[in-house]
Amino acid sequence: MDALMLSRIQFGFVISAHILFPAFTIGLASWLAFLEWRWLRTRDGLWRDLYFFWLKIFAVSFGMGVVSGIVMSFQFGTNWAVLSEKAGNILGPLLSYEVLTAFFLEATFLGVMLFGWKRVPPKLHFFATCMVALGTLISTFWIISANSWMQTPAGYTLTADGVFEPASWWAIVFNPSFPYRLSHMVLAAFITTCFVIGGVSAGYLRRGVHVEAARRMLKAAVVFAAITVPLQVFVGDLHGLNVGKYQPVKLAAMEAHWESEGEGHGVPLVVFAWPNEKEERNDYEIAIPRLGSVILTHTLDGEIQPLKAVPASERPPVKPVFFAFRVMVGLGTAMLLLVLASLWAWRRGGLFAPGATGPGSALARWVLQGWRVLTLSGFAAILAGWYVVEIGRQPYVVYGLLRTADAVTPTLAPGSVAFSLFVFAAVYFTVFGAGLWYLVKLVRKGPQPHEPAPDTEHGDKTPARPLSLVDNAIDATETRP
Repeated sequence: MDALMLSRIQFGFVISAHILFPAFTIGLASWLAFLEWRWLRTRDGLWRDLYFFWLKIFAVSFGMGVVSGIVMSFQFGTNWAVLSEKAGNILGPLLSYEVLTAFFLEATFLGVMLFGWKRVPPKLHFFATCMVALGTLISTFWIISANSWMQTPAGYTLTADGVFEPASWWAIVFNPSFPYRLSHMVLAAFITTCFVIGGVSAGYLRRGVHVEAARRMLKAAVVFAAITVPLQVFVGDLHGLNVGKYQPVKLAAMEAHWESEGEGHGVPLVVFAWPNEKEERNDYEIAIPRLGSVILTHTLDGEIQPLKAVPASERPPVKPVFFAFRVMVGLGTAMLLLVLASLWAWRRGGLFAPGATGPGSALARWVLQGWRVLTLSGFAAILAGWYVVEIGRQPYVVYGLLRTADAVTPTLAPGSVAFSLFVFAAVYFTVFGAGLWYLVKLVRKGPQPHEPAPDTEHGDKTPARPLSLVDNAIDATETRP
C-alpha cells in the first residue's frame, strides 16, 4: 500500500460516495419541475403535496452532494499535483465553467425554490425550479466533458516538458467519447430517480397508504421507464462501439477477451468466467460463440482487439472491469424486464389498486415487489458503470498519454494518505449515515398536505387554465379502466 494505491483508493471512495447524490438530484430536479407544472395546470392539491414531499428529499440529497464534491476537488491539489500541473490548463477551465454556468445558476434559484413558496408568484417559483433542473444538466455537461477528455483526449498540444496546452476548445469539449458518455450518464441519472420513485410508490401501494399519490407516481415511473430504459440500451450500444474504436483494451477487458479465435470465427460472448490474469486466460468460462461479434461489431464474424495484443503493463485490471460490466448489464436487463411486466400488468388492470388486490392481482403483486427490490438498482448500476469507465482506463489517467503512476504527488507520504482516508471514511459514514437515515424517515412518512400558494388561498377550487392535449393524455392515465 504505497502512496499511489492509497491515493487511488481514497479518490475512488470519495467519488463513489459523491456520484450517487448528483445522479439522484439530476433526475429529481426534473421530476420536481414536472410535478409543479402539473399543479400549475390542474391546481390539484395532490400534485402540490407530492412536489413538497420530493422537495425535502431533494434538499437533503443536494446538500450531501455539494459537501462530498468539495472534498473530492481538494484531492487534485493534495494527491494528484502532477496531474494538475500537466493537465490543469485543460481540466481547470472545464471545471471552472461548471461552477460559473451551472453551480451559480443552481445556487441562485435554489433559495427561491426551497424558501420562495408564498413569497413569490407561483409561476416565478416554477421558473426557479426549472432553472435548478437546468443547472443540474449544465453541470453534468461540463463534468462529463472533463472526464471524457481524459478518456479520449483531443484538441491539445504537448509542450516539451509534457504539459497539455489547449489547441481547440471545441475539440476538447466535444471530444470523441463525450456525446455518448453524456447521454449515457443523463439517462442513467433519470432512470435512477425513476426507479426510486417507482419503488417508493410500490411500497405505499403494498401497504395501502398514500394510495392516490402512489398511483400517480407509479404511473409516471412506468411510463418514463418504458421510454428511457430501451433508449439507454440503444445509447449503451453506441457507447460500446465508441469504446471499441478509441479504447480497444478497455473493451477487451470488459469482455475478458484474451486472444483471437481465428479469422472467420468471430468473438464469443462470455456470459461468465473467472479471468486469470496470471495465466492470461479465463477459468470456468461459459460463452456463446459469435454472439460477441454481433453485439460488439454488429457483424457475425467481426473481431475486436484482444488483451494479448498489448503488453501486460498496458492492460487494466481485468477482473473488476469484467464483473462490474456484467453487474451493470444485469441490472439494466432486470429493469427492462420489470418495465415490460409493469406494462402488461397495467393493461390487465389492478396494478395500481391498494394492496394490489384487483384483477390480475398475483401478477401485480409480483410487479410491485419487483419495483421495491429494484428501488436502489440505479445507484448500483451507476457505480458499476463508473468502475468500468475508470478502472478500464488504467494504467492511464489521461488515456494513452499520462500514466496514473506519473500523475500522483511525488512527495506524498503513505501515512498521511492512510490517515486522511480513515478520516474521510469516518466522517462520511457518520454524516451521510445521518442524512440517509433522515431520507428514509421522510419516505416512510410520505406526502403530507401543504398550504396553498398566495393566489390559491381558496384551495383547489381555484379555476385552472384549460388543459392541453398533453394534460388530457396524462389525465387519461389517472383513471382506472
